[in-house]
Amino acid sequence: MRGRVLVIAGSDSGGGAGVQADLKTLTALGAFGATAITALTVQDSMAVHEVWPVPPALLCRQIVVALADPGADVVKIGMLGDAAAVAVVIESLAGCGLPIVLDPVMVASSGRRLIEGAALALLRERLLPMATLLTPNLPEAEALLGVRIADLAGMRGAAVALRALGVPAVLLKGGHLPGERVVDLLATAAGMEAFAAPRIATRHTHGTGCTLASAVAAGLAQGMALAASVARAHAYVQQAIAAAPGFGRGHGPLNHSVTVARRWLAAPDRGSEETDPP
Repeated sequence: MRGRVLVIAGSDSGGGAGVQADLKTLTALGAFGATAITALTVQDSMAVHEVWPVPPALLCRQIVVALADPGADVVKIGMLGDAAAVAVVIESLAGCGLPIVLDPVMVASSGRRLIEGAALALLRERLLPMATLLTPNLPEAEALLGVRIADLAGMRGAAVALRALGVPAVLLKGGHLPGERVVDLLATAAGMEAFAAPRIATRHTHGTGCTLASAVAAGLAQGMALAASVARAHAYVQQAIAAAPGFGRGHGPLNHSVTVARRWLAAPDRGSEETDPP
């Protein structure tokens, strides 16, 4: 086990997303995960039934203590929910000097909105510029930019616009676009890379965003380059979707226990225009 990731996110009582998915992902990829819980949720594969925010002082203490011991190499941020949580995260991470992977969780797979307006504004204006990598899906990117993204060309423009908000790198996920292939775009100062794979016909996609962001964070914590981390994470998520156990009546969980091929554990130097699962 190598690479320490502090996950700041909500807990999913159904086990498919949130810190549960984060910890399963980190373990599968050989990294260590600590957590700071932002909210307790009551949810299943059908819906998010309740959300109970953690008191700001308790959230702060979780972050401060975890950074001190066991420490972290990377911070991964998921669901924050309200403005108080966003403010605590900003204050607690100021000056930490660690890479931050920010997954701007806004809407659950079931459709419930998971962030309030004031929190979104604070995230966009103050937390986003602190991040090393932003990993939005298309609805989240649309909310951050106030534009509609209808195709791959729109995705490319949106990725550039998101970087202009102050984050060095953006991994824009294209799963919400129609088509037989799913394309994610990684935009950095060096340019743009596409990571594409065949679309898997399944409803069992609960927690894919959490899983992908944590998989990238694991790679960064283990010393992999960003594009290599994304390539491995992309392959891992595709395999986890394909091997989903079929639990639940709605958007069921992935199979986080899958492993990626040995060549992906050897820290490849870059991503690829076509990175199908090995």
